[in-house]
Amino acid sequence: MKRWTRSLILASASPRRQFLLQRLGLPFRIEVSAAAESASGHLTPRENCLANAGAKARAVAQRFPEALVIGADTEVALGNAVFGKPRDLREAASFLTRLAGRTHEVITGVSLVCAKAHYRVSFAEITRVTFHPLTKAQIAAYVRAVRTLDKAGAYAVQERGEELIEAIQGSLTNVVGLPLGALRRALEAAPDGVRLAS
Repeated sequence: MKRWTRSLILASASPRRQFLLQRLGLPFRIEVSAAAESASGHLTPRENCLANAGAKARAVAQRFPEALVIGADTEVALGNAVFGKPRDLREAASFLTRLAGRTHEVITGVSLVCAKAHYRVSFAEITRVTFHPLTKAQIAAYVRAVRTLDKAGAYAVQERGEELIEAIQGSLTNVVGLPLGALRRALEAAPDGVRLAS
């Protein structure tokens, strides 16, 4: 990828997103957004992800107007039901029980904002994930073994995901929390004045 004239900021405390963004080989820094995540019942899961990603990016861009800021938000959806981060281990087990043997969607909204350049672009990536049928014992063992409370849907593909997941259709990095292919394309498509240096 080309070098950037603007600094790049990831508006996320997620170590998984930080690890993924490092794979693009671009220098960046972390500035955690203070924007509160919302879950409006009037919006689809995709729309909620885009709204939250945009709010996170805008909040940091106000503090660092010269930088290009990346905001992201991931949700797990089964039909109209949305599975965010579980409140406790009991809810984590309940999430996995409802997802077992079924195909759900992992949706990540991503927003790129540069306040100085009056630039904003957003997109959402959707990956379909099919779980194995799971017994209560298998679910209990997974919840004991993996830190589920900080993960949408109460699972992580990179942490013993093979115990849960039968098939994935779409971006694997999207399931982890940041769709790298789509993000790379969005960064490369940013206009002069936002990205450049040929």
